[in-house]
Amino acid sequence: MSGAGAGAAGGARVGGIVLTLDPDAAEPPFRQLKAQIVEGIRRGNLTPGTRMPAIRAMAADVGVAARTAAKVYSELEDAGLLEGRGRSGTYVTDPDLTTAVLTRAAEEFAERAAGSGFTVDEAITAVRVAYSHVR
Repeated sequence: MSGAGAGAAGGARVGGIVLTLDPDAAEPPFRQLKAQIVEGIRRGNLTPGTRMPAIRAMAADVGVAARTAAKVYSELEDAGLLEGRGRSGTYVTDPDLTTAVLTRAAEEFAERAAGSGFTVDEAITAVRVAYSHVR
């Protein structure tokens, strides 16, 4: 259960994976980092009890602002994937992965719909139509 970072050039090493950012990616650093942590948990590379690096260490190792790393941790805590334990650190929880995956997909859809100027009602209608085609 490692929390040691690998340095800005090498990313943050956590639980056997290295979190890095692709500066050429279309996705902003916040979404890249969040997606990598969720994927690490989903694939079992970040197991329950794994201690995450401190926010400042994560930020420095990955090359983002501390505020960005804090927002990632906060959102993943809200989703039930991470648990902040005060001075003891932040740890991977034993989440309901089905809910976590659905929450992530919904967040991505909402960001894209809002970014394209659609209202909440229009987005919900689109989901209902899409869902009816799947059933």
